[in-house]
Amino acid sequence: MDWHEICSLHNVWNSRNPRKVRIDKMSEKKIVVVDDDESIRKTFFLILHENYRVYLAKDAREALQRFKKAKIDLIIADLKLPYTNGLEMINKFRESGYQGDAILISAFPDLVNVDELSRLSVSHFFVKPLDLDALNRSIEHILKSENNTETRI
Repeated sequence: MDWHEICSLHNVWNSRNPRKVRIDKMSEKKIVVVDDDESIRKTFFLILHENYRVYLAKDAREALQRFKKAKIDLIIADLKLPYTNGLEMINKFRESGYQGDAILISAFPDLVNVDELSRLSVSHFFVKPLDLDALNRSIEHILKSENNTETRI
């Protein structure tokens, strides 16, 4: 998918979702998206940046180096990443004290261990190709929930 296709997808998505109104509390929420596919990272950024602070990383190493000590509210990670897979990365965030939510995405659902998702408190799992409307509803629900009012580390 090239940049023009991503922008076109963003325009179609916005036309179907007119309630994209910036809400001050929600715009303070920080989301880290970790995917080795640049088009996926750009798509997430285009869809989410109007309502949230969105940070992108191309692999687990970059995410851990840049955000391990940051106050973030949500991690969205691909399962298959270079160096360390998405579940291992989430585990490293958890070991460093991260208590926020996590969403895992993958084109390979057969590789996902449900017990591991539960152990790491991964709140949602989405299969690629992604249903962007369902994903956005889940993100909204996660970040609006009362459980996310405490300070994240």
